[in-house]
Amino acid sequence: MNPYLITAAVSYLLGSIPFGYLLVRIFKGEDVRTSGSGNIGATNVARKSPALGVATLLLDAAKGLAAVLVARVLFSGPHQQLIMTTAAFFAVLGHLFPVWLKFRGGKGVATSLGAFILLTPKSILCMVGLFLMIAVAFRYVSLGSVAVAAAFPLLAWALHEYVDSRQLVFIALVSALVIWKHRQNIGRLAAGTESKLGTKSETKSETLGATRQ
Repeated sequence: MNPYLITAAVSYLLGSIPFGYLLVRIFKGEDVRTSGSGNIGATNVARKSPALGVATLLLDAAKGLAAVLVARVLFSGPHQQLIMTTAAFFAVLGHLFPVWLKFRGGKGVATSLGAFILLTPKSILCMVGLFLMIAVAFRYVSLGSVAVAAAFPLLAWALHEYVDSRQLVFIALVSALVIWKHRQNIGRLAAGTESKLGTKSETKSETLGATRQ
C-alpha cells in the first residue's frame, strides 16, 4: 500500500485524539467546549484548570511528535523526510478537524510544534522564542500564535530546514490553517476585545444571556 496513504491515515487518527476535551471530561466532569472560547486547546482548558492546561499542551504536542516518529520507524529511504512531513501535516489536520468531535477541534499550535520539532528544530526554537516575547509583551496568546504561524514557512525556508520543496508546501498549509482557525481571535484583536493572559473569559451561556438582555 502507498506509504503516504498509510502515513496520512495513522497520523490523522493520532492527531484527532482530543486530549483537552478528554481531560476536562474525566477530571472535571464538564464539556470544555461549553465555556470560554469553546475550544479544546490548552489555553481554554487552562481556564478550567492550569494543571490540565499544561497537560493538554504537552499531550497535544506529543501526539504530533508521535505521528512523525511512527512514520520514521515505518518508512525509510530517500523519501523519508517527505513522508515524515506528511505525517506532521495530517497530525495537525486531525487536531484541527477531529472525527470524534464532529470535526470541531483545536487551533493546532501545540500539535504543530510537536509535529515539526524533529523536522525543523531551529525554526521551532525561533518560534517558541518569538511566541514568548509577544505573549509576555502584549499578553495575548492568540497574537503570539498567529505571529509564529505566519513566520514558520519563512523560517523553514531561510534556515534551509527542508530537503524537498514539497515540505515547504505542507508547512505553508499548516501555517495557513492555524491562522484560519484563529480568525475570530484576529477579529477580536482588531476590535480590542480579545482576552488577555490572566483574565477570565465569559462562558458561552453567559455570553448568550448577555446578548438576550
